[in-house]
Amino acid sequence: MLARDDDILKAAEDWRAAGKGVALATVVETWGSAPRPVGSALVIDEEGRFLGSVSGGCVEGAVVSEALDVIASGTPRMLEFGVADETAWRVGLSCGGTIRVFVEKVE
Repeated sequence: MLARDDDILKAAEDWRAAGKGVALATVVETWGSAPRPVGSALVIDEEGRFLGSVSGGCVEGAVVSEALDVIASGTPRMLEFGVADETAWRVGLSCGGTIRVFVEKVE
């Protein structure tokens, strides 16, 4: 069962209250066959713990890695994964679609 939006936001709030660096990754655009719809979210803390999903598991590892950089730098990033993208094959997005994921630090 996937985490509900409320659970994801509550985790972000709790982790920030505990003094942890936190990032939120959100699917902002999809093309073709995409594993998760626009608005799907993943929250990540500075230790690499996460809750939620932006791709049903196929690119979460790459998103978590990018999120750790966003937490450290404070600079948001727009990520794109697609079937024609070598990165997508490496991380496992072979569903035939493309997704864009915005990653931002939670202040």
